[in-house]
Amino acid sequence: MKNKILFFMLIFSLFINCQGISQEKMETDIMNSWNKSVVKINNNGKEIYGISYVPNIDKKYPVVIFSHGFNGTSKDFSMYSQYLAERGIGSYSFDFCGGSINSKSSLKTTEMTIFTEKEDLAKVIEEVKTWENVDKENIFLFGGSQGGLVTALVAEEYEKEIKGMLLLFPAFCIAEDWTKKFPTFESIPEEVNLWGVNLGKEFFQTIYKYDVYENIGKFEKSILIFHGDKDNIVSIKYSEKAIKSYKNAKLEVFTNEGHGFKSEANKKVAKMIKEFVESKL
Repeated sequence: MKNKILFFMLIFSLFINCQGISQEKMETDIMNSWNKSVVKINNNGKEIYGISYVPNIDKKYPVVIFSHGFNGTSKDFSMYSQYLAERGIGSYSFDFCGGSINSKSSLKTTEMTIFTEKEDLAKVIEEVKTWENVDKENIFLFGGSQGGLVTALVAEEYEKEIKGMLLLFPAFCIAEDWTKKFPTFESIPEEVNLWGVNLGKEFFQTIYKYDVYENIGKFEKSILIFHGDKDNIVSIKYSEKAIKSYKNAKLEVFTNEGHGFKSEANKKVAKMIKEFVESKL
């Protein structure tokens, strides 16, 4: 009886060890399917810090360029980037210059404007196009919140280079909101602290009475917008208005989601990014 017990314990131990080895190998195989690297881009003396996620495949791959929101960083889209890389889609997520108190790129937050961020994204597109294994016919843009506004503005000027665009609760309200806050040009202060971030006078001056919808809408390729119906920072009405401005735009409404999606909603977004990209290849 004692020998039988020892025998079964041995078999069970071997089974557990094999399971552990199998799980460890699976995790290693997943990690080996893509590489994560710091990539810095020079933009007229400014340094743009970013992270590339590159699939280990023997053919050219599509790329998604991620642009973060106000006071965000390249880390904001790490889950999306890893999900895509594991499935053969590359990405580059970067810190806007002066775009955050945690930014690893150049500039102070008081030097950042919507239009300096436009310049950053334009430079990133030009750089990514030169990467050896990138499928230059399949470069996509993704922007969240303020980065969504910037992405939409840049896409107007880069339609030939961009295959499609995805926007996550894009902040098309920014110029309108701040013009209401500072109704005259003279009322704009030297500096404003917003949620712990100091913004300079030029941020507000450059968007004073700026009509966002007059500057978007010409991009005719596919657009997918994600927006929560409980967003109290950027009302969904701005995205509803935007899809009427575009020729080929769709709005995906996320029920009970605000300005910053919960885990399950983010997983759905990651899957939809993949499906959107693959549908255009």
